[in-house]
Amino acid sequence: MFNTLSDRLTSTFKNLRSKGRLSEADIDATIREIRRALLDADVAVPVVREFAATVRERALSAEVSGALNPAQQVVKIVNEELVGILGGESRGLRFSKNPPTVIMLAGLQGAGKTTLAGKLALHLREQGHTPLLVAADLQRPNAVTQLTVVAERAGVPVFAPHPGNQSGVEVDDVIGDPVAVAREGVEAARQRQHDVVIVDTAGRLGLDAVLMQQASDIRDAVQPDEVLFVIDAMIGQDAVATAKAFEEGVDFTGVVLTKLDGDARGGAALSVRGVTGRPILFASTGEKLTDFEAFHPDRMASRILDMGDVLTLIEQAEKAFDAEQAAKMAEKVATGQDFTLADFLVQMQQMKNMGSMKKMLGMLPGMGQMREAIENFDEREVDRIEAIIRSMTPAERENPKIINGSRRARIARGSGVTTSDVNQLLERFAGAQKMMRQMSRGGGMPGMPGMGNLPAMGGKKARGRQAPQRKVKGKSGNPAKRAAQERAAAARAAGEAPAAPQGSAFGVPPTTGGAPSTPDDLQLPPGFEKLLGR
Repeated sequence: MFNTLSDRLTSTFKNLRSKGRLSEADIDATIREIRRALLDADVAVPVVREFAATVRERALSAEVSGALNPAQQVVKIVNEELVGILGGESRGLRFSKNPPTVIMLAGLQGAGKTTLAGKLALHLREQGHTPLLVAADLQRPNAVTQLTVVAERAGVPVFAPHPGNQSGVEVDDVIGDPVAVAREGVEAARQRQHDVVIVDTAGRLGLDAVLMQQASDIRDAVQPDEVLFVIDAMIGQDAVATAKAFEEGVDFTGVVLTKLDGDARGGAALSVRGVTGRPILFASTGEKLTDFEAFHPDRMASRILDMGDVLTLIEQAEKAFDAEQAAKMAEKVATGQDFTLADFLVQMQQMKNMGSMKKMLGMLPGMGQMREAIENFDEREVDRIEAIIRSMTPAERENPKIINGSRRARIARGSGVTTSDVNQLLERFAGAQKMMRQMSRGGGMPGMPGMGNLPAMGGKKARGRQAPQRKVKGKSGNPAKRAAQERAAAARAAGEAPAAPQGSAFGVPPTTGGAPSTPDDLQLPPGFEKLLGR
């Protein structure tokens, strides 16, 4: 959603970091680029003006001029002000002291209220609540049927006493009494011991008095604890006018952004909070019921500035990964047992439970520079790897070394891939297995301080820093020394201890009985006797 805005801001700060000292002209140029980036992202003009003025005032203060790194200080200021625009601190739902807590959804038609009702119900059910969905949208064709299907997928009950519009044609007249349905739904939840009621109301393709009056009547009838304004994050500047109208007509208490996974510029998310002052509570990031998360202004600001969102990534991992399975895996690594393809398959399945790989990679810091590579990543690659492993026998998963040529061909046929695909997987797995062995031996991850490197890692530079090996001594150029070395080698081969060399460097042999050596006893090189006058 915020890719374009993120790229513009990252490029602006990159130019800023190249300067050791910032002048007023540098700051003005930076503020000008930030203003253009926000306007291009469809952020409301009043919000942009206030944001730019605040950032400029703080950037020209002693806060930046006295900083050790002025450029980083400006980035810090922009991040803090961006968090302020998005709402400052995150806020959760306010639950009633006397159940049930009533949550009313309001918004235009097409914003995704019905699907969001199921996502919110699933989110609350996972937290231990017992929600009930109430189908009070009786005008949109098959809205009640859709809510029933969504509720079934979320595993929560639905209160739908009236079938609503079944004609398949949009009608202006009210079918049934949505106010009575909402009131009866709250009473039914109280009798059935449900602690949360989510009321799905009707929407319109545009603002009109009938829509506002109906939403106001439902609010007066059920007295909700929370009125959530559901807004499509892709509608741009229209979000401001729509938000103001609903604020005056219904007086909502919180905002929910939908379709944050779209490719629009996303200015609505930055405008609604600044214009209405109402907090953004949740964000819908996909079509699945699990693509739903609490809205944290600080984390969203970090995503926009390409600083990542590691906290959300950790939270998703905690939900998806089985603690017992993780403990078994840790124990396996600690005891030095081999990492098998069966373990690899379990890890991949848990990764898939976390959601889209592209979204997970996008939450890592600095991934904006690799956005094109992330977008080109094929999510089906994970499915292909899983198919290859599932085509193996249990013995092959435990010991991949037994997979010969015929087995590889059989696995390729069973998984619908080529033999080269199987070979590539086995090669990558062998590398992962080496890494796990290194960790079990205490070597740690490669490239980390004090934790050693894996074999075949580090490149030419790392290999160039290795200590030089000792040279193996060759034979001496001195004939006498060479003869002594040959005798010592022969003695070692025969298992005898070589005698300690004595005498001069000219090869004087050891004397026996204290008798002095004669020139005939000397081991002279050929022709050397002429020099002795013999």
